[in-house]
Amino acid sequence: MAVGVALQRDSLRIGQPFDIVLASARAGGEWAWRQIYDAHSGAVLGYLRGRGAEDPEDLLGDVFLNVVRSIDSFTGGEEAFRGWILTIARRRLVDDQRKRSRRPQPSATLEELLEVGSTVDTEEQAIIRLDGERTIEAIRELTPNQQDVLLLRLVADLPLQEVAGVMGKRLSGVKALQRRALASLGRKFSAESGISVDVPHDS
Repeated sequence: MAVGVALQRDSLRIGQPFDIVLASARAGGEWAWRQIYDAHSGAVLGYLRGRGAEDPEDLLGDVFLNVVRSIDSFTGGEEAFRGWILTIARRRLVDDQRKRSRRPQPSATLEELLEVGSTVDTEEQAIIRLDGERTIEAIRELTPNQQDVLLLRLVADLPLQEVAGVMGKRLSGVKALQRRALASLGRKFSAESGISVDVPHDS
């Protein structure tokens, strides 16, 4: 019986039981690799675009090549697997950025960044959706770590605990980065529009 992919706008999860998908992928099962790619590539691509990767589509292929090469070393469940893939993406992005002499101009639209959807439905989304192009430019003005926190939260849809794991930081540090990043966006939009933007508490 053919195995389908249960990927909806409100979910980044793999449809079949994760242990079955993982075992089949390790054995070279094409259907399993297709599920893994379909379930996670959109979030990875959105993250890479948001962080200004010079060629996000090419880097996406490189990320999943690394996933294929390293999958035997992975241990854990599905939530850990998603964080593991995004950890690889972040490392490859750092390597890619080291090769560039200057920062590229923003090219991704808000719709492109959020094209796979997100289950995050909090004040963060309200801030990010105030003005798509302006918000992307504003995020690019944040520190790299602040950019990572927002994009991993809002595009890759990771909870803060997983963001901390991907970034190799303490949860308290990630919460502080998120708070400062959102406060910065809130101040910027308030100053430009004259409308007060409430900054959410840590979640």
